[in-house]
Amino acid sequence: MNSDANLAQAARQMQETFAQGLQQVMGAMAGAGLGTAPGFVPLGLTDMPAPPPLQLDPAKLQELQQTYLNEISALWNSGLQSGTDAGTLADRRFAAEAWRSNPVARFSASAYLLNARTLMGLADAVEGDEKTRARVRFAVEQAMAASAPSNFLALNADAQKKAIDTQGASIAQGLQNLLSDMQQGHVSMTDERVFEVGKNVATTEGAVVFENEFFQLLEYKPLTATVHERPFLLVPPCINKFYILDLQPENSLIRYAVAQGHRTFVVSWRNPDESMADKTWDDYIENAAIQAIEVVQDITGAKTINALGFCVGGTILGTALAVLAARGEKPVASATLLTSLLDFSDTGILDIFIDEQSVKYREMQMGKGGLLKGQDLASTFSFLRPNDLVWNYVVGNYLKGETPPPFDLLYWNSDSTNLPGPFYAWYLRNTYFENNLAKPGKLTVCGQKVDLSKLDMPVYIYGSREDHIVPIGGAYASTQVLPGKKRFVMGASGHIAGVINPPAKKKRSYWTNDKLPQGKFPVRQADWLQGATEHPGSWWTDWSDWLKGHAGKQIAAPQTYGSRKYKAIEPAPGRYVKVKA
Repeated sequence: MNSDANLAQAARQMQETFAQGLQQVMGAMAGAGLGTAPGFVPLGLTDMPAPPPLQLDPAKLQELQQTYLNEISALWNSGLQSGTDAGTLADRRFAAEAWRSNPVARFSASAYLLNARTLMGLADAVEGDEKTRARVRFAVEQAMAASAPSNFLALNADAQKKAIDTQGASIAQGLQNLLSDMQQGHVSMTDERVFEVGKNVATTEGAVVFENEFFQLLEYKPLTATVHERPFLLVPPCINKFYILDLQPENSLIRYAVAQGHRTFVVSWRNPDESMADKTWDDYIENAAIQAIEVVQDITGAKTINALGFCVGGTILGTALAVLAARGEKPVASATLLTSLLDFSDTGILDIFIDEQSVKYREMQMGKGGLLKGQDLASTFSFLRPNDLVWNYVVGNYLKGETPPPFDLLYWNSDSTNLPGPFYAWYLRNTYFENNLAKPGKLTVCGQKVDLSKLDMPVYIYGSREDHIVPIGGAYASTQVLPGKKRFVMGASGHIAGVINPPAKKKRSYWTNDKLPQGKFPVRQADWLQGATEHPGSWWTDWSDWLKGHAGKQIAAPQTYGSRKYKAIEPAPGRYVKVKA
């Protein structure tokens, strides 16, 4: 058989092996509970059809096969010779001295990285629509992240060296860490013993002034002698706890708002248990978002308030305001949307989890009742960045016996919340899958036809440039569905780090552009960016200046929490936020 025939046969074998392996990976993922991001199918589902057969671009396949043969030959020829491989050292998983000084380990890491590059190249060579290609890439990324030699004690030279240096103490400690994490139900990302809600996180002084089965309303003690006459309400996401906005005094957006002279109220969501297993999207809109707005008005006597929604909290706030507008009510003078989606045309990586079958399964599973467990949701978001948020801690905690350093943000990230099944199933279909919220009159919520084009108040819209949960294009899309005067600002970094960026840190930067290019999906965020101006530091100052323009005149700060009707129930941060999932 000539060399061309050998090459063709090898290419065919490579294609078949890759396709078979990828079918297995995607099938396993479909039933493995890597997630419960919207629509991801959990363990135990047996009626899922096999993924469709994969076809690879023949030209790309042959090019990849030839490149692989050349590189693996070069790697094999270098074998166990002394020296280092620059490609290996560029990956931080293999950057320790133990990998450099151990030829076998270095070869193992180099071979793994070569295989990973080739498999990702094959994933990119898959023929099909973009969603299929994205699912294939995600499946390959998960498989390669899990199979790295750094994840196994028998192959991890750095962990082996530590075991020798500590005379086995690191292995013993790693086993203790593993047992502890198994008991708590999640991989530790930080030393959780260091933090306590209300003691060293969520410490801004305030009180609970209202509560029902959905939320507690917190009012914060003024830090200024006078406050703006128009109060300020924050609606955080109900899939997380509110204190991401109040981690420490120096990085608390809540404390910052109070210090700017705003009479500040925050929704603290209840962590749902079985008693809330039948609660719906309508329940959360009527009995939480709308109720919170009305209570703030009642306490302060203000005709209108300013409101902020963060992530899913922004979607909830937008829906509530549309319901109120349909009733002829406009209680919010200005709105702020932080990394929020109203138009779900661009949902980024999360789109790979969504299709008709997976949505129907969720509706069948929990549409009439049940709970989506908080840890399942948290695990899904972690696996969107598996090397950073999963395997990094597996290696450190268990193979090396290390205790991760204290980090308030990662403590919050591990403090998960449940969701009522009917709420989740409705949200999944009507936002992520069918994008009905952005369609005027398509949805009926709380007995009202929802039309976002009726929300004509001024809106400040913030998106993070590297956000993998709310892509920057998805955040910008809100400028296309809201008709009022809008200011769109883009910050550096991701979904959380971009938002929690206090001015005193003098970190990162943000971009502004008063012109908002119009256009249907894909929205014109790229055009907006071309004319945008970059500013060093935090976007908080820009937002604060904008909010002051809508906050009204200065009045004397209140001396007590709540009012005669709404008396203080307990100190902030309240009971609800302390309930574990």
